[in-house]
Amino acid sequence: MKLAYIGTYPPRECGIGTFTMNLYRSMVINNGIIRDSIDGFIVAMNDHDQTYDYPEEVKLTIRQEHQRDYLSAVKFINLSGADLCILEHEFGIFGGQDGVYILPLLHRLEIPLIVTIHTIIKAPSYNEKAILVEICRMANKIVVMSHKAIEFLTSIYNVEREKIVFIDHGVPDIQFGQVKSKEEFNLENKKVLLTFGFIGRNKGIETVIKALPKVIDKYPDVLYMVLGKTHPNVLRYSGEEYRNYLQHLVKSLNLNNHVFFLNEYINQKELFKYLSAADIYITPYINEAQITSGTLSYAIGVGAAVVSTPYWHAAELLADGRGKLFNFNDSDGLSAILLELLDNPDVLKNLQKKAYDYGRKITWPKTGEKYIAVAKKILEDEPKVFVKKEIILDPLILPPFSLAHIKRLTDDTGIIQHAKFGIPNLKEGYCLDDNARALLMVLMAYRQKKNSLALELSPIYLSYIHYMQNKDGTFRNLLSFNRNFLDEVGLEDSFGRTIWALGYLLGNAPNDAYYQTGRLVFFDASQNFEKLQSIRGIANTMVGISYYLRSSPSDDSMVEKLRNLAYKLIKHYEENSSSNWKWFEPLLAYDNGMLPLALLHSVEILKDDKITEIALETMNFLTEITLKDGYLSIIGNEKWYKKGGERSMFAQQPVDALAMVLMYHQAFHLTKDKEYLTKLFACFMWFLGENDLRMNLFDFETKGCCDGFESYGVNRNQGAESSLAYLISHLTVLLAFEEFEKIN
Repeated sequence: MKLAYIGTYPPRECGIGTFTMNLYRSMVINNGIIRDSIDGFIVAMNDHDQTYDYPEEVKLTIRQEHQRDYLSAVKFINLSGADLCILEHEFGIFGGQDGVYILPLLHRLEIPLIVTIHTIIKAPSYNEKAILVEICRMANKIVVMSHKAIEFLTSIYNVEREKIVFIDHGVPDIQFGQVKSKEEFNLENKKVLLTFGFIGRNKGIETVIKALPKVIDKYPDVLYMVLGKTHPNVLRYSGEEYRNYLQHLVKSLNLNNHVFFLNEYINQKELFKYLSAADIYITPYINEAQITSGTLSYAIGVGAAVVSTPYWHAAELLADGRGKLFNFNDSDGLSAILLELLDNPDVLKNLQKKAYDYGRKITWPKTGEKYIAVAKKILEDEPKVFVKKEIILDPLILPPFSLAHIKRLTDDTGIIQHAKFGIPNLKEGYCLDDNARALLMVLMAYRQKKNSLALELSPIYLSYIHYMQNKDGTFRNLLSFNRNFLDEVGLEDSFGRTIWALGYLLGNAPNDAYYQTGRLVFFDASQNFEKLQSIRGIANTMVGISYYLRSSPSDDSMVEKLRNLAYKLIKHYEENSSSNWKWFEPLLAYDNGMLPLALLHSVEILKDDKITEIALETMNFLTEITLKDGYLSIIGNEKWYKKGGERSMFAQQPVDALAMVLMYHQAFHLTKDKEYLTKLFACFMWFLGENDLRMNLFDFETKGCCDGFESYGVNRNQGAESSLAYLISHLTVLLAFEEFEKIN
């Protein structure tokens, strides 16, 4: 059995790293001898571009904030011959928002997965929950170190109970005598209280310091030792502010001779000497939200008398007389317990014995054997591996169609352009683009679903379009919330999107009043069609004209306008394409699918072989770049993709997914080739997690769609453009399914 481990690793100073090392050694080595039957290697997480002199078992490193490193790592693991992967999960050690970068790696794993979860949040953010749920979905087994963790996973994260395995946090099988350890540290005449671990405000060390005066009055030989460096994240953002506060507190209480800070990262052997020297070990954390504590497990393992606040792991581990609990921030309660233990050596010894006896059950060799048993059982059972399966067109997995968020964004003027999370951002006002998209969407929703709210909203968007039209047929784009115009003439993109919506209206008007208003605005604008220069403005306009001509095929003048615009696009193609670059520009930018889509629409009207050829060539070129791994990887608009350059992964936006959905739908509509339905559905699933970050963009609570994702993770704002892109895509999937059913 060959195992791949992912986690931090020494010499990086990190509790997870120590855990990973101990787990690796306990599984690969038995009683100091390397097992013949088990081999393994480490993929180590580096933080903030730090590098370390790793031991030989570390075969690869991942820089925390470099997403491509994660993809390189999973390729390495898949080719390594490893039978199973063990991931140590802690939100803070992986890159992106809340550690989202680990998801693309896990999704590409071709071997079974065990995940050890070190932190489980009781009230997670949207991202934290989504990430952990996805990790648990992909895992074959999930290892936790407390029963509270099982409760949280099943009740909050909806993880199947049979997936979860309880294994105690292992402790090194290291033993030192107390007398000898005290002699080594010159502590023979001291009653030693000890706290160990990374220092930060959540550790509650001030509670112990405030408890000391009452104890020292009776036992002046008491020394409180605080071992550990300031946590790297605390140091990075707050410096030594907390440590300075503690030192000032010590001075103000005249405790300089009774409190000792050792600002070092202690290696495992030295730590156990200090633990052995301690009379009482204290973990005074300030709240209950600690699902696992390695330092607490170590203290139990060495047989220390432990006094702790009742955080989740402590409440479990110290049950049955293995330790004493005091309330959070309760210095007086702590003083009373310390005095009780120091006054009664027999009670102290009884605590130590119970802790020691339990600690013998959770040494790393025993913990390693339990992990080995879990791994063997997974492999014996012919495990299911979550490798991507072929995508089919399945409307049953779509969330229920809802206009709740669109209604929230819409007032009597139009649809608000932006949102702060799921709440309309009135400061940004309205724009023509979004009201045009909104009109298109509600017309589709009414046509396909007879949705009454869609019919109710449609005149608002049509009225906005009418209001923004200039006398020469062009359109303004931006309107403030107090209805002041913010521009004279909008960009050609917004013009084209408006014609697209109006063209669809003319072919699918719910009543004559809407038709007549739409026709008036459409033909007032038509004098500007052939003046367009922007290829996306041209493309959107072509789609609108094509919709109009399906209901009015005898309008020869408009047919010629469509032909002229199509050949404008073809001219751009001929000027920029080459043998390995079949595109209209020297770069792939935004809304790319709209360009082949426009040609595919015009082909239906014009029946032109040259247009057909270029439409299919450019669609296939775009497919090769964005769908080569079986899921949609949108060209990010952070830097786009210049010919001969490197494509940008961030920021990916929903309108690009929409354009791809529409492009493949029109290709299927023309050819009846089912392959395009598979591609269409793959593109739609981008919204529901089949993307580079493996994260949902659709918000099941608000019924809105997030604004895409950046290098840090999902942009949780849910503006009109993104939510409309999702809903139009949703309706297109349903329409494509109906068309598919008709031909089968």
